[in-house]
Amino acid sequence: MRNTVKFVVAAACISAASSVFAVEEIDGLARTCNNCHGVNGVSVGASMPSIGGQSEAYLKQTMMQWKSGERASATMGRLIKGYSDDQIAALAKYFASKTWTPVSQKVSAAALREGKDVTERCETCHGVTGSKPDDEQTPKLHGQWAKYLELELLKYRDDGFQMAHKKMMKNARKLDEAGVMTSADYYAGQNQ
Repeated sequence: MRNTVKFVVAAACISAASSVFAVEEIDGLARTCNNCHGVNGVSVGASMPSIGGQSEAYLKQTMMQWKSGERASATMGRLIKGYSDDQIAALAKYFASKTWTPVSQKVSAAALREGKDVTERCETCHGVTGSKPDDEQTPKLHGQWAKYLELELLKYRDDGFQMAHKKMMKNARKLDEAGVMTSADYYAGQNQ
C-alpha cells in the first residue's frame, strides 16, 4: 500500500513538474513571437499581423504550411523550421487563447463606404466585417493592420506567390490595386 501511495505521489510530482516546464517553454517560445507580433500577439507594427485571438486551427495550419514550404514566407519559413510539431501546436493554442484586439488606425469614411462593395466576395469566408470567419481555418480580418492586409493581398495577386488557399488567390486576383487598398482599409476600419 505504501509503495502504491509513493508511486502515485511521485507520478503527480513528475506530472506537475512537466506542466511547469511546458508552461515555461511555451512562454519562452511566445516571447520570440512577441518580438515581431507584439505582446500577446497584438502587433504594434503596421506591416506585421496581430495573431493573438486568431483561431487555434488557423494558426496551427499556417505555421505547418510554412514549415512544409506549402505556404511561402521568407522570414516565417526559416523561423518555423526550427520548431517541432508539438511546439507549433502549443504556440497555436497559446496565441488562440489570447483576446483578439483590433488595432486602432485611421481609415477614411470613403474607404469604409466603398469597401463594403469591394469586399462582397470576401464575406462568404470572412464574414461581413471580417470578424466572423466561416470556419476555424479562416483568419479574422477586422481591425488588422491595413498595411499588412494590403501587402498580403498584393502577394496573393502575384503569380509566383506560393499559397495553399487557391480560392483566396483567385479572389485576390480579381482586385485591382485600388481594390486592394480599399479592401485593406475597409477591414482595418472594422476595429470595433
